[in-house]
Amino acid sequence: MVTVYLHYWAGAKAAAGVDEETVEAASVAGALEVARERRKDLRFERVLAVSSILVDGKLTRADELAAGLTRPVRVEILPPFAGG
Repeated sequence: MVTVYLHYWAGAKAAAGVDEETVEAASVAGALEVARERRKDLRFERVLAVSSILVDGKLTRADELAAGLTRPVRVEILPPFAGG
């Protein structure tokens, strides 16, 4: 298990109810599951389902989220947004 720093942006922040949180997990997928369990909120689930996930600044595909972690990482959760 390693430390995963979750940082929520825009609608993800609103759905999570916090800007950031820290969890211990073996993978990013595991960390997101911990976050889901903490909330048990369909709105949060919907936002996560459509959000882009960046791990240490790199866009990460859904199939990469289950990869085992060997060091702490910062995960940015960015929901879709309009405007500019």
